[in-house]
Amino acid sequence: MSTLSRLLTKNRILWLTHIGALLPLYLLLWDYYTDNLSVNPIQDITFRTGKPALVLLVLSLAVTPLNTIFAWREIVPARKWLGLYAWGYVSVHFLVFIGLDYGFDWGLIYGAVFEKRYALVGFAALLILTPLAITSTKGWQRRLGKRWKRLHQMVYAAGLLGVLHYIWLVKSDVREPLAWTFVVLLLLA
Repeated sequence: MSTLSRLLTKNRILWLTHIGALLPLYLLLWDYYTDNLSVNPIQDITFRTGKPALVLLVLSLAVTPLNTIFAWREIVPARKWLGLYAWGYVSVHFLVFIGLDYGFDWGLIYGAVFEKRYALVGFAALLILTPLAITSTKGWQRRLGKRWKRLHQMVYAAGLLGVLHYIWLVKSDVREPLAWTFVVLLLLA
């Protein structure tokens, strides 16, 4: 057993996953409660829910290569939680978009989703991640059998849509979104 495996047991990895995934939400809620958001709080909340969603989604995609290349089996159970937290942040990100940004005005939301390409691909990513979140249990895995694995391979499409959403959203300096795109493409390879 390697030093890393002894240090990072399955339980420790899961604890770190939960703490790390919830920390951005805690910090966002703390800043909201202490009135410490930026001058544009809706934009701040939108960014601070979208970025963790992308980070967690990319981390969930990284689990398989880490296990395959380095035989790091202890990290595999974290994949499910990373994916579920990513879906949770994407869902909150979407609720901020339709609720805080557009006030649940369905006409405006419809126009925004189909006129702004970044909104369309973000919504598509949410539509892909939702059935993956719903079917993430062992019960669904048994019910779907071999189809479960094929369904959950759609996470790669969601990852690509997530980085495309980020690229199209950024108006000037696209270096960071392109770096995330490179990471996702590397994980797909």
